[in-house]
Amino acid sequence: MDKHTKTQVPVKLLLNPIHCLSLGFGSGLTPKMPGTIGTLVGVILFLLLPVLDWKIYLGITLVGFVAGIFFCGYTAKALNVHDHPAIVWDEIVGYFITMFMVPKSWVWFLTGFILFRIFDIFKPWPISIADKQLKGGLGIMLDDVIAGVFALIIIQITLYLL
Repeated sequence: MDKHTKTQVPVKLLLNPIHCLSLGFGSGLTPKMPGTIGTLVGVILFLLLPVLDWKIYLGITLVGFVAGIFFCGYTAKALNVHDHPAIVWDEIVGYFITMFMVPKSWVWFLTGFILFRIFDIFKPWPISIADKQLKGGLGIMLDDVIAGVFALIIIQITLYLL
């Protein structure tokens, strides 16, 4: 099965904390646009964070990435589908990368959301290479990490020019 296979994900998987996290606390189970809904969970989690020193924020994001390799790989194996659409932890981490050292304001929350989703959906090079070539938890995570870095670069250039 390929990544876009729409196999039904049993809701009972949410009882397992690892699956619950990789499925974005259940947001990935939405029948339409699970990646977008998962990214919205990332926005909410970002909003709930207090303003942090950049080193602490970076540490949280790196832990989320490393843990996500395990979480997403574990759930993909359980579902027997590489990068099932319901696995959205990668979108949450991708949004956190997008928002690294970005001012906390609605303009930037929305800008980061839109830019990240554009890169995640259209997957320009090298995102498309990571998406197609890498397997397992790292493959699931890495395309969204690169999408987050692309979105972050555009936001930081915009902030610099303003």
